[in-house]
Amino acid sequence: MHPHLHTESAKKCADVIAILEECHSRGFMSKMFGQCSDAKHKVNMCLRAQRLARTEQNREKAKEKRKHIEAVWREIDENS
Repeated sequence: MHPHLHTESAKKCADVIAILEECHSRGFMSKMFGQCSDAKHKVNMCLRAQRLARTEQNREKAKEKRKHIEAVWREIDENS
C-alpha cells in the first residue's frame, strides 16, 4: 500500500504522480489497455525508493538508540 500522496516523501515524486494522473484522466480505456502502466511503474519505483530511504534512516536511528540503551544498562550494572 502506498503512503498518502500529500506527504513530504511523496512530494518528491510529484512529477511522476502528475503524469499518472494525466494518463488516468484520459479515461477508462487508457487504463484498461495498459497505456498508463509505464507511468504507474515509475510512480511505484519512486515511492519504493522513498520508502527504502526512510527504512534505512529508521534502522540507523534504532541502532543508535540501542547503543545508548546498552550503555545505560552497562553503567547501571557497573554501579550496582
